[in-house]
Amino acid sequence: MGKRSVPDVYNLIDLAKLFDVSVSHLIEEKPDFETDKIFYDYKHMKTYIQTYAKAHKLVNTLKALPYAVQAHDDQFLKRSDIPYISHPLNMVCRLLAMNIDDDAIIAATFLHDVIEDCYKTIDDLPVDDEVKELVNLLTNEKVNDSNRPTMLKEYYTNISNNPKASLIKLVDRCYKLTKMSWGLSRERIFRTIKETDIYILPLLDVIKNTEYDNAKWLLSYQINTTLDIYKRLL
Repeated sequence: MGKRSVPDVYNLIDLAKLFDVSVSHLIEEKPDFETDKIFYDYKHMKTYIQTYAKAHKLVNTLKALPYAVQAHDDQFLKRSDIPYISHPLNMVCRLLAMNIDDDAIIAATFLHDVIEDCYKTIDDLPVDDEVKELVNLLTNEKVNDSNRPTMLKEYYTNISNNPKASLIKLVDRCYKLTKMSWGLSRERIFRTIKETDIYILPLLDVIKNTEYDNAKWLLSYQINTTLDIYKRLL
């Protein structure tokens, strides 16, 4: 048997940066666990939400759902074969589980990534002005390392002026925190944790003592416990 070639530590670091994963993701033997696909059963989630929206006459939601499905067609979650539409569908299911079925909130949740990722404009959206305003607040311009702090500060300041937009962003971050384990680099994990502390946690105060106060408690628990786990493991 020939001699095995093992990259040195510097090459491993460069490879990790290239593929945007952690070094441990490249070198550690992974347990043979299977992801529970039912969690990503987007067809079931779509049917459930559509049925709920019809029963509760959520007019904007019934327009936003098929529009988002079509806009995100052929897009997938990073490092997976899971359709991207499962992300907003999952967010909406979380909102409904917290007894939040405001039509504008649900519709804007479906559309919150459409402008950034699908080459659509606000005027293209088949919804009313309130939903468009929420989507506009939630749409972030592309940032880079040089302008990131300035752009994020402005972005989250604008969101914090609207409790509905703040609620959607909190649910969005809950979802994304659960996906950090999907091979993000250590640098990206650190950045996500830091930005969650700086920009996301203050949004909890925005929805405090509002009709979303119960949701605030649940979101605070999930975000803070997830952050605590990652901080202890890093």
